[in-house]
Amino acid sequence: MYKKIIFYISAAGLIVASSCGSKNAGGPQQGGPVPVTLESVRLSNAVYYDEYPAIVTALNEVELRAQVNGYITEIAFTEGQKVRRGQKLYVIDQQLYTAGYEQALANLEVQKANLEKARKDAERYHQLDAKDAIAKQQVDNADAALAAAQKQVDAAKAAVQAAQTNVRYTTITAPFDGTIGISQVKTGAAVMAGQTLLNTVSTDDPIAADFSIDQSEIFRFSELLSAKKSSADSVFLLAFGGQTYAYPGEIMLIDRAVDQQTGSIRVRVRFPNPGNMLRAGMSGTIRVHNDASVQSVLIPYKAVTEMLGEYFVYVAGDSNKVYQQRVHLGKQVGQNVIVKDGLKPDQKIVTQGVQKLRDGAVITTEQPAAQAAPAKK
Repeated sequence: MYKKIIFYISAAGLIVASSCGSKNAGGPQQGGPVPVTLESVRLSNAVYYDEYPAIVTALNEVELRAQVNGYITEIAFTEGQKVRRGQKLYVIDQQLYTAGYEQALANLEVQKANLEKARKDAERYHQLDAKDAIAKQQVDNADAALAAAQKQVDAAKAAVQAAQTNVRYTTITAPFDGTIGISQVKTGAAVMAGQTLLNTVSTDDPIAADFSIDQSEIFRFSELLSAKKSSADSVFLLAFGGQTYAYPGEIMLIDRAVDQQTGSIRVRVRFPNPGNMLRAGMSGTIRVHNDASVQSVLIPYKAVTEMLGEYFVYVAGDSNKVYQQRVHLGKQVGQNVIVKDGLKPDQKIVTQGVQKLRDGAVITTEQPAAQAAPAKK
């Protein structure tokens, strides 16, 4: 019994000692100063590109729709090919409209004959009236009939023009030089005026990319627009994932007004497209070269720590201690990042060993010596 009591007392002592050891291990800092690497904060010219999501768009694009009802009787192009302005593309059944045109022409001839008869009657009645051989009312009636016949001729001419226009609308031609897409209808398909989409024609060289900027950037982009950079400048580049389009762009225009819902405004940049590699509707990224002459605070990105959405760096202070300094970050440039606010030149920040630090920790720039290899027996 006595031995059991001694055993339990010894076990309790070990537990208490272990507990005290754990408490001591959680003290302010164990193992002496933390070895770190310090770098001085300096100003430098940060050359980088601002990036904006962009959509490639054709400078000129038109949807082709039928302007008369009927059936497609001919498709006179190859899908995806280049077309010239005025080139025949589609033909809609012309029989009905040709017949209407011929009927309108015949009616015009009839009205012209009626007009000629009315003119002769009026002339004859005026001759009789000069001899006072006819009633004045008959002369007035003849003049009225002549005027009505003239109006009938005018109406018949308008009907001829309308019928001729319908005949012309049965042949759909390219509105400008460009590329035609895949046909939405086949030969024999019924189409309705103003509703049925036949195809789309668009220009492709040059081509444009549209993107939106915040209204606070309007002044900067207005300067770029007025500067009239040459096509050889690389202020505007277009990227798709990790690939950059070979030809730089040129700013064309800034939209007329700011979107009141988003506070942004649209900008259009034009790109040459000799190989037709850019297609309307592609999604990419516009990279705008930032050539601001003001020097920026640039630090290694690895020196930054994040906490609850805010960013901090460890700055060396007095007595070999560091303190956390909140910073406002700008554009990341390679492995570095621009600091907009929070640091001043010549301050020293920790760039290595950050993960072992806390606010107020004691540091040393001396790296611990490597442990000697054990002697061979």
